[in-house]
Amino acid sequence: MVYEIAILLLAFIVFLIIIYPTLWIFIASFKTEETLFSNDHSIYTLDNYFELFESGFGLFIFNSFYICLVSVLITIFSSVIAAYAFSRRRFRFKIFSFGSIMLGQTFPWIILVTPMFILFAKLGFLNNHISMIFCYVAVSLPFSIYLLVGYLESIPRELDEAATMDGCPQFQIIWKIIAPIMLPGIIVTAAYAFLLMWSEYLFALAFLTKTNLKTMPLELYAFFGEHTTQWGQVMAASALTTIPTLVLFLPLQKFISEGLTTGSVKN
Repeated sequence: MVYEIAILLLAFIVFLIIIYPTLWIFIASFKTEETLFSNDHSIYTLDNYFELFESGFGLFIFNSFYICLVSVLITIFSSVIAAYAFSRRRFRFKIFSFGSIMLGQTFPWIILVTPMFILFAKLGFLNNHISMIFCYVAVSLPFSIYLLVGYLESIPRELDEAATMDGCPQFQIIWKIIAPIMLPGIIVTAAYAFLLMWSEYLFALAFLTKTNLKTMPLELYAFFGEHTTQWGQVMAASALTTIPTLVLFLPLQKFISEGLTTGSVKN
């Protein structure tokens, strides 16, 4: 009994340590800049958000959503097809191909920036959202494929065989029979890809220099001036950056837990 209480107390303390910075940002985003760091006296206002959107921050929110949404859709479509092939098909160099894809997960992003910058410069894709979508899909695919392959291994192959005997085309087998069953795994993949892309800064910094093309993390950094920092807008922008991840994670937590548990075990 004492042991269980100690575990619960420790978990509660860890929860407070984790949640406190996020909670403080949300509260601080409604404070005036003069009382933002004051614990004794605070004045609450919506001016930080009004000023933030008046500065054109809505455009950067749209850019981030657009890039992430398109990248996630491409990642889901590609990873489901690839995972199905690796799980259900036999072909030459299958192990080598799968290992090569997994090898891409081991490269630090920073070593990819220079060669990709040169490639995109030659192709004319700098200051173009296509380059960002390409990068995000490339870095999210390896783990997405790995996760879905593990999830597919838990789905009986007899379903595929029965559908094939009924004359169902391969594409329909994947998307009308297998995909609904592996929906928790697809949700996990989509959530993982979105969270990976939403706060990404390095590729956006290297490939996007035009203001109207920048994403939220880039513009958030712009509030930190050389001599002054617009703390009110920084807190408001940080809160807006955090909200989508909370909105995405909390309702889908059950699916994410189920998908990760199932996808981590191969039968």
